[in-house]
Amino acid sequence: MSKSNIHPTAIIEPGAKIGKNVTIEPYAIIKGTVTLEDEVVIKSHAYIDGNTTIGEGTVVWPSASIGTKTQDRKFRGEKTFVVIGKRCEIREFTTINSSCHENSVVKIGDDCLIMAYCHVAHNCEIGNNVIMANNANLAGHVIVEDFAVIGGMTPVHQFSRIGCYSMVGGFSRITHDVPPYTIGAGSPYKIGGLNLVGLKRHGFPFEVRKAITQAFRYTYRSGLHLREALERIENEIEFNPHVQHWIDFCRNSRRGLIGFQGLIVEPEEDFADYEELLEKV
Repeated sequence: MSKSNIHPTAIIEPGAKIGKNVTIEPYAIIKGTVTLEDEVVIKSHAYIDGNTTIGEGTVVWPSASIGTKTQDRKFRGEKTFVVIGKRCEIREFTTINSSCHENSVVKIGDDCLIMAYCHVAHNCEIGNNVIMANNANLAGHVIVEDFAVIGGMTPVHQFSRIGCYSMVGGFSRITHDVPPYTIGAGSPYKIGGLNLVGLKRHGFPFEVRKAITQAFRYTYRSGLHLREALERIENEIEFNPHVQHWIDFCRNSRRGLIGFQGLIVEPEEDFADYEELLEKV
């Protein structure tokens, strides 16, 4: 790559792998175990450490800190990794720690927006097209699936999962698993319904949205125990991959589904006309 893309005050240790057309601005620090793929931009005062790989076209903004030692006190010096995908935006003062346990990885997918002051702790996995608004904080071992949105000032408890296409409102507190395709907020967190507007924007066909709506109602609006609700979903709703993902996500929950116990809901209503229901949203 052209040396003109690296400011003379940037510090790049021997051993660092720098791709083509990488830009490194003043006072950034790149440690010797770091890999920056093509077209990466590292803004001023960013600090990139550890066995970190940053994917093509990703931009790391000023004063972000990536790949530093985990804050988990169980860490005993194991070799761990951070892998960030393509075309991500890692905004100012974000911290992405390395992992804990030998050969474990903190992974962030492609096309993610991690806004200022966010924190991603050890052993976290973030999917593609995820948005974390300012000061959203992930504890260790959190999984965030594709296209999820986490509002600002929201902490997520360790080992929790945020399902795909879900929207978590700002100033919430996530203590359990948030099912895919849902929308909610609060502390304590309450499920408000399905993210139907988001599903429409992402091109989910009407029949798929209807099936997801039925699955949601069996789980959160029927009064059934979770096991019974999932059995009825399997037996009564026509199969599609998104309904199957709902079943698998709920059935494999280690921490339990957020809001499932003690959920305050409106009295049961007869929504036989799902098309009318969906078109209202």
